[in-house]
Formats: sequence, structure tokens, C-alpha cells
Amino acid sequence: MLTKFETKSNRVKGLSFHSKRPWILASLHSGVIQLWDYRMGTLIDRFDEHDGPVRGVHFHKSQPLFVSGGDDYKIKVWNYKLHRCLFTLLGHLDYIRTVQFHHESPWIVSSSDDQTIRIWNWQSRTCISVLTGHNHYVMCALFHPKEDLVVSASLDQTVRVWDIGALRKKSVSPADDILRLSQMNTDFFGGVDAVVKYVLEGHDRGVNWASFHPTLPLIVSGADDRQVKIWRMNDSKAWEVDTLRGHMNNVSSVLFHSRQDIIVSNSEDKSIRVWDATKRTGLQTFRREHDRFWILGCHPEINLLAAGHDSGMIVFKLERERPAFSVSGDSLYYVKDRFLRFYEYSSQKEAQIIPIRRPGSASFNQGPRTLSYSPTENAVLICSDVDGGSYELYIVPKDSFSRGDTVQEAKRGIGGSAVFVARNRFAVLEKSTNQVLVKNLKNEIVKKSALPVVTDAIFYAGTGNLLCRAEDRVVIFDLQQRMVLGDLQTSLIRYVVWSNDMENVALLSKHSIIIADKRLVHRCTLHETIRVKSGSWDENGVFIYTTLTHIKYCLPNGDCGIIRTLDVPVYITKIIGNTICCLDRDGKNRAVVVDSTEYLFKLSLLKKRYDHVMSMIRNSELCGQAMIAYLQQKGFPEVALHFVKDERTRFNLALESGNIQIAVASAKEIDEKDHWYRLGVEALRQGNTGIVEYAYQRTKNFERLSFLYLITGNLDKLSKMMKIAEVKDDVMGQFHNALYLGDVKERIKILENAGHLPLALATAKTHGLNDIAEGLAAKLEGDVPSLPSSRSTSLLIPPTPVLCGGDWPLLRVMKGIFEGGLDNVGRGAQEEYEDAADADWGDDLDIVDVENIQNGDINMVLEDEEAHEENEEGGWDLEDLELPPDTETLKIATTARTSEFVAPTPGMPVSQIWVQKSSLAAEHAAAGNFDTAMRLLNRQLGIKNFAPLKSLFIDLHMGSHTYLRAFSSAPLISLAIERGWSESASPNVRSPPALVFNFSQLEDKLKAGYKATTVGKFTEALRLFMGILHTIPLIVVESWREVDEVKELVIIVKEYVLGLQMELKRREFKDNPVRQQELAAYFTHCNLQLPHLRLALVNAMTVCYKAGNLITASSFARRLLETNPAAENQAQKARSVLQAAERNMKDSTQLNYDFRNPFVTCGATYVPIYRGQKDVLCPYCSSHFVLSQEGQLCAVCNLAVVGSDASGLLCSPAQIR
Repeated sequence: MLTKFETKSNRVKGLSFHSKRPWILASLHSGVIQLWDYRMGTLIDRFDEHDGPVRGVHFHKSQPLFVSGGDDYKIKVWNYKLHRCLFTLLGHLDYIRTVQFHHESPWIVSSSDDQTIRIWNWQSRTCISVLTGHNHYVMCALFHPKEDLVVSASLDQTVRVWDIGALRKKSVSPADDILRLSQMNTDFFGGVDAVVKYVLEGHDRGVNWASFHPTLPLIVSGADDRQVKIWRMNDSKAWEVDTLRGHMNNVSSVLFHSRQDIIVSNSEDKSIRVWDATKRTGLQTFRREHDRFWILGCHPEINLLAAGHDSGMIVFKLERERPAFSVSGDSLYYVKDRFLRFYEYSSQKEAQIIPIRRPGSASFNQGPRTLSYSPTENAVLICSDVDGGSYELYIVPKDSFSRGDTVQEAKRGIGGSAVFVARNRFAVLEKSTNQVLVKNLKNEIVKKSALPVVTDAIFYAGTGNLLCRAEDRVVIFDLQQRMVLGDLQTSLIRYVVWSNDMENVALLSKHSIIIADKRLVHRCTLHETIRVKSGSWDENGVFIYTTLTHIKYCLPNGDCGIIRTLDVPVYITKIIGNTICCLDRDGKNRAVVVDSTEYLFKLSLLKKRYDHVMSMIRNSELCGQAMIAYLQQKGFPEVALHFVKDERTRFNLALESGNIQIAVASAKEIDEKDHWYRLGVEALRQGNTGIVEYAYQRTKNFERLSFLYLITGNLDKLSKMMKIAEVKDDVMGQFHNALYLGDVKERIKILENAGHLPLALATAKTHGLNDIAEGLAAKLEGDVPSLPSSRSTSLLIPPTPVLCGGDWPLLRVMKGIFEGGLDNVGRGAQEEYEDAADADWGDDLDIVDVENIQNGDINMVLEDEEAHEENEEGGWDLEDLELPPDTETLKIATTARTSEFVAPTPGMPVSQIWVQKSSLAAEHAAAGNFDTAMRLLNRQLGIKNFAPLKSLFIDLHMGSHTYLRAFSSAPLISLAIERGWSESASPNVRSPPALVFNFSQLEDKLKAGYKATTVGKFTEALRLFMGILHTIPLIVVESWREVDEVKELVIIVKEYVLGLQMELKRREFKDNPVRQQELAAYFTHCNLQLPHLRLALVNAMTVCYKAGNLITASSFARRLLETNPAAENQAQKARSVLQAAERNMKDSTQLNYDFRNPFVTCGATYVPIYRGQKDVLCPYCSSHFVLSQEGQLCAVCNLAVVGSDASGLLCSPAQIR
């Protein structure tokens, strides 16, 4: 059984496949009907209107309808497109067991526990016939797929076949009056629409299910007597043919397979059984552990079955449908109907070569699985799952191509998989010993090779090489040298497809494709939601593959797309130009012609074959949003520009590609404020002040215009802006413009008019205009503000602009291949806005006699402005330059000899090189890539709390860069500082970043921490030790010896942090002497320096002695004397405690502390974890914790999550090498 889809839900009582779409309906015991897409594995919809279990459900063959029947006595007809119930059919008086649409007529048949079968017309929404005769619950009623018959099964132990021919005649309108009269008589006096044709008796218990064969006059039934019976019928009678025994409980459902000669049944014994319908023997049994089966469904057109059970349903296939095939040059060898067949691509000639043996065992999935062909020896290896995996070797006779009837005895052998590795040698996998046997064509072992990994399948990988598949990886193994040539981690691979030149390989798994080179160096990975079926390489190096529903392509860089959709799955064998040759599931050769323009266009862009791109743009109909988005994403907006007619999209693309001329043309067409603003921003970035000014004028953005005139030093225009602000009564605008102009008198005047006399006075005094200041003081009438005399005042005078008048100077560069070569869009705009050195506007904003205009007349001025803009074209004051004409023919930069300067392409930023070359978190942080640094620390050390590391990250980043000032209007230039830089080093080779933290700093901090601990400054010491713990993840050292020192430092510091935390905690417990003693005792078990251990022992001894715990105190005294303390007072104190304890050997309080039993202390709860007890560790500082702390933040280092997976500290390039 090949399970394709499985659901977990309430008990499934009804199932129905859609005839065209990959959908299945499942009706549940809870009253819900689920609609699933079994191909995608998603729940599409749920219908919840029935009250109680829904036992029957069925899709209509062609309409968007389905019908359901439930324990609420209701039959509901639903439209799945409208997501609602259309109507309800009422009439049954008890639970409804099954419902089914007729394949042609507008009928529904239903069976019920009210002992009747009803036939309904769903168009007129009426019951047209009631079939009575059963005298117990009717469990099932189904239409015959072709004839006017209904079969029903009942708990009265019978199966009945009903003839409904009269019903069809009645529903057809009669042609003549006599027939119409007889029909009226029937209607008046009660005619019989449906009559019982046969009653099939033979079951000993109630019958649960009966169904017709799709084509033959056969019926199969299953009953509570645990038997499946086959019945045959002719025109006059029906009889029992055979009984299938094997089920151990009631048979719930049974049916004939729609495409194979088999019967499938399921039962409450938790099994599905498959029977041979001709031999009437059991073929296979599939069991579930806990779930009884209730219903079976069969897809009307493809090889799919579904079964509903207590906790959901499964959609499954009984055997693989993929034909085994092998391509060799212009030929295809494949297996179909137990024959080896041959197909020639060039002539499309097909031939049957030799018959191959039938699988001996009577079960499924024993057919050929893979096929390998040796062209020189004309030998074929066919592998199958017979006997747990075996192969057959056939030598194809040269003359048998015509007849294909020569039976020859194959050479057989047992092996997981077999494949040709040379002209006359093939390799067989022996799974039990994990070795490969190399055999010759006589099936004799020539050589044995042990495999480097536990292998479950082998594939061809070039002459003498094997690709071995392990559970989580694939390796290429050289059989001659017995060495691994390549290794790649993957999910479970199902198929391997090599390119024609054997340079690239595609590894196909169930839902992904991995592209790699011949040494298994990873190129890219694709993930598909729908199952991947097959693939092949075309001559351009593009991988074409199929899923269940699509033919798709994958470019070498991992970009993929859809070529076309598929009605049925196919298996690609070869690609010739635009034709995809494939096999379908019936083993027929098909040729699918596809349009390869899209992927060839993308490939040309990728390989920088711009001449191809040009011709494709000119000649083909490439278009669509997806292509435009792709070109934008790949950095070719100028190419996308040539596809687009929509002005808004053109505007966006023109801005992105920096094509100001086209952007201006589009902005004029759109004429919206937002677009003019964005144009202004881009023009300003390019230094095209003329267009910036034009854009700001169109939007009347006076503030930005003023600022533009300030930075370009255009004082005439600035003074005009000030007058406009005055006319508009914009006081702030006036003041700003006066400030930009450095016009102090004007500023004083504005402040005075606005009523800010004290500010006006201060401005006048500061700038030394004493006569104006005196006049203002007089107006203030003695209320004069006093200005501080001690401070040195600075004048608000604007700086001198760096560049005066005109646009920024631009480099002359060659036109790109895509510019000017495709179309002349934007040529008019180009002429209108040609770059010039002194792009100075005319008198657009001149305001004649501004002083005499009242504020109310401002509209008139602005209207005049607009008219001026629209009517007068000569506002730029441009001179025509005699420029050399553009060459008409395209020149590509690499081949054309030209005096024009070609701008160098910007290199990769140093920070990006650092990130690409390193797996060290510190170097990622130094590059400013904090995201990846955090991901690395999380993966290596399980760190989740990055708050303590924030300042260290910033220090690393700032410390690995230096900043140079350029000139006043330019930003700072950032330069990367590299580790170990020297003048002799090559400028093209980048060293790793210089880091502000090093190991020697930590050693100094450690000594300071020891000193603070000795003098009893515990808070200060804890701060120093925590600082070391937080810095170590961001340390980089060079040698392995230093790596060991760093790891040792983590352990040392961790012990001190834990001990000091406990000691500081102990001091908080003033009122809890027991906890004080325990914490003091645990402190002595931290791995401390000898002087600190002595101090801890004295401390614990004192605390316990005072509390009357003499036995515990004596243990500390003994340990203290064992350290041979240099200080005599310590030794004396210890001896005194020992003597006191010997006189009175008792502890007054019970402590959670056993000094005889080795333990470690939990870093969070501060309780002992004795040897043998389970604990969890911090992945970074390796502190121990009780199990309840798993998943919590480590209380010692305050960085990592306790018990999380981590690969370990990575602090040196040596570890990576």
C-alpha cells in the first residue's frame, strides 16, 4: 500500500472522490462534512449543518454539487462553489445510510433504516419512487454504472437487485397519445416504477454493503458473517459464484477496483484486504492498530482508493505506476505489460524486445522498479522488490528487435539495487553487510567493496563511480580507489538525474530537488508542496521537472517557474529542443511541445548573454507582471522598462534604473503630487538640480525649493522665494528665507511685524545694529530684556555652498546594451531635459511688483505662474552643445574600442566579504550583520537573551570601522579595519575584521575579579565575572591551544558566578538560618582558587557552628585543615571547632546537605543534584540545573536556554578548517 494522504479526525462514515479535481469528501460521525485536497494535503472547506452523524456523501459527476444523508433523516444537496446547502429532501423516517447521484439522470438514490430505498429527482426536488421489500435496515443502495439497475444490501441478510427501467421511460416524454394515455392510467391507478429483479440470499448475517462491477455482470457483497461473496447475474437469474473468507469481524464495505481485476474490502477487524477477482484468493492485507474500518471509496478514473476508519481516513494506491525506464542516446528502454520495450526518439519507432518474467508472489509492488542499460553489451538490468529486493540480467539479442517473442532465462540475484558501472560490470548492493558486489555479465562476483556510509540504495555516478544513498546524505564513491569523491546532506533521495555532460546532478526527493555538481557541491535547493515525479536536463543546462500537476523548470541559480500544467502525471525521459518526451502511467510515449522562451530569456540574463536578451525582447511576446517583477528583482529595471506600457509602472522602473528622462515623461502623464515629489528626490540624488527645481515647482513645494536654492547658492531665487512667502502671508517661510539669505535687517523686520519685539531687539543687538535696537527699546518702554554679556555671541550666517549653480559633474560612460537599442520612449523628454552645466531657470517665479499686491490677490500670481509654465517652453536658458552623434549600432563594452570612460563596477563591500567568509559570530557582529551573528550564537551556544550582548555588538561594529570626513556636504566615508593588515598585503585579498575584544583583556578582568573576591567586594567581583562570561562568545583566537584556554575560562568563571550568586543570596536570608547554612555549604563545593576556597570554608564553618550544627561545622573544619592554611588564625579556629564537635557530636537542625555524597548545585534553585540524579545543562556555561528548569533562561550566564541543542563554542578559524 502506498499511502498518499492521511487525515486525523472523528470517525469517517462516508467518502467520495471528485471525478476531475484532486478532492475527496469525508463525512464524519460528528456531523461535519470535510472537503480535502488530497494532493496538497489541505482542508479546503467544511460543511456543518447536519444534526448527528453523516453516513453517506457523494459528488456529482459533472455539476458543482454533492449530496449528503445523515441521522437527522435529511438528505441535503450542496453547491461547493457557493459553500452552502441548496435544499433539503425530506421523506425518510429513520437514519439515512447511503446517498448517490445517478451518472446520467437527475436522480439521487438513498437507503435508510426505515427499510426503504428512495429515488429522488434533484431538479424537481421530489421523491419519484419508493422501493419497499426489505424487512430490516437497508445499509446500502447504489446505481449500476451503465444499466437501469439498483443494488441494495440489508440487515435482513439479503442483497436485492431492482430494475428501474420503467422509471427512465416515465421520465422521458412519450411520443404518441396512446403511450401518454397508458402512462396516465399508471399514474391514476398506481403503477410500479421499480421492481425487484433478483433477491440474493446466502449470507448468514446482515449484509452491510453490495456493489456492481464497473463492466461485468458481477456483484460483490460483504456482511456481518465476516464473508465477502461474489454473485453473477444474467437476464433471468442471479447466483452465488464464490465466497472470500479471511476477515475476522463484520465486513463494512467492499467494491471492485475500477481499473484492475481485484476486489477490495475492509472490516471492523481493523484491516483492508485485497482479493484477486479471477482466482478469488487473498493478495494482501493492511492492518491498523486501533482503528476499525467503516467505508471504502474508489476513484472513478485513476488508481486511487480511500478508506475511512475510527480516527480519520487514508487515500492510498495499491502499487506504483511509474514505469521503469533507461535512456541511452537516441533510444529509450522501458518495461510495459511484462515486456521490455524499445522506443527510438528520432523515428518515433516503438518495438517489443523480450518478455520478462512475471513476479512469482501473488502480491503488489513486485513489478520492475528500476532499469539500467549497457549500450555496448546490449544488456539490461531490471530491479524489483521480489524477495525483499532482487535483480534480473537480460542480454538483448540483436535480431529480436523485430519480433520480441524470444523467451530467455534471466540471470538473477538478490540485492537492494543493481546498476551498471562499466561496459560489462554491474554493482549490486548487499544491504546486510553494507557492501557492493561488482559482477560481470556471467553474474560472477569480480570484486567486493565495503561502503563508507550505511547505504540503502545505489545509483550510477559515472564510469566506476556509485552514488550511495544513506538516510540523511548521499556520497559519491569511487569503486577503483575506494574513496569518497563527494558528500552532501539531503533528505531521502528517490531519483538521481545526471546532465548529458555528467557535470551536474539533480537529486529528487518526495517534495524537493537539490541541484549539485559532479563532486556533490551544493548549488541550490527547490521545495515543492506537491510531489515531485521526474526530471531531465535540456541542452542549455536547465533542469526540467514534473510534479503531479505541472511541468516546471529550474535555472542553475535556483530560480524556477511553471512551463505548463498537466492533466495526468507524466515521467520525463528526454528533452529535445522544445519537445519534452515522456512516458505516462500506462507506459505510452508522449511528446509534449512547450514554450521555452521564458526560461531561456532568464538563462540569457543569468549568463549575461545580452545579445540573446535583445533579440528575444524584439522578437517575442514576453510580457506580464511576473516577468517585470523578475527583472526588477534581478537588478534589470532598464530591461523591464521596455515591456511596460502602464505609465505608473514605467515611472517606478525608470526611477529604479535611474532613467530621469523617462521618469519625467511619465510624471507629466500621471501629474500627481506624490510622483513629482519622488522624481525630485531621485533627481536630487543624481545631482540634476534643474529637474529637482522643476519637480518642486510643479508641486509648489516652497520649503524644499528654498532649501535647494540654499545648497546650490542661488541667492536671487532665494530672495524671490522670500517675496512669495510674504505674498502668501507665510511668516515662518519668510523668516527661514531671510535666515538662508543671511539678511539680518529683514529678520528683525519680520520679528517686529509678528509682534516678537524682545526677539527682534536681541537679534539687532547681537548683530551690532544699535540704531535699530534703540528704536525697538523705545517701543518696549523700559521692558527691555537683559542680554548676557559674558557669553561670546555667534552670528547666524548661512555657510558658503560647496557647488554653485548647475548640476553635479557626471562621468561620461558608454551606453548600456539595453539603453537606446530597443525603443525611443522618452526621447522627447530627453530633448527637453538635456543635462547642461548651468541649468538655470528663467523667470518662472518672477513676481512683478510684489509689494503692491494685497494678500487676497495671491491666487492671481500663482495662476500667472502656472500659465507661464505651460505656455513658455524656453524657461531653461540652455545653449545647444555640439555633441558627437550617438552611434547607431550597439557596441558591447568588452569588444568596442572607445575613448569614453567606463565606470568601474562597485566591488563587494568588505563587511559582506567578512560575513561570507566566516562562521564566527564576532566577525558577523563586526560587519554590522547582527541578525546572522545572533543566529550563529543561537545555533552554537543556544543563546536566546541578547540584551546583555547589545553594547558588545555595537562596540565590535564601531571598533572595526574608522570614519573619514570628505567635504561639508558629503557624508562620512566608512573604512573597514582589518586584522593583521600590512602594507605589503595584496589590496584584493581581504583579511578578517579587527576586533576590540581579545583574550588578554579577559585575563586582566579575571585577575581583577579574583582580587575583588579576596577583599570581599562580591557585587563588584560578580559584575567582572559576568562581563567575562558575556564577552567570551565574541572572542576570536588563532590556535587550538587558545581555544582550549577559552573553554577552560568559561568553566572557571561559571563556578565563581554561581558561588558569588549563592553568597549574595545567603546575605538576603537574615531570618532563615537553615537556608543560610545550606547556601554557605554549597559555596564550598564550587571549584574556587585555594585562597577563596579557604575563605568559603571558614565562612561556612562559622555559620554552621553558630547555628549549633557541629557535625557539619566539623566537616568544613576538616576540609580547611586539609588545605594546609598559611594563616595561623584559620587553622587555630578549625582545630577549636573540631574539639568542640568531638565533645558534642550533633546537628541541631536538618540541612539539605550531605557532605559525603558528591553533588553539583542547581544554578537556579540552589539545591544539590546528587550523583545519579537526572539534570539538564546550560549549552553555553555548562551549569547544572534540575529538570524543571529545562527551557528556562540560564540563571548563571543569563544568555542561553537550559537544555537546548547547540553545536558548541566556535571561537577560532582553526576550528572551521
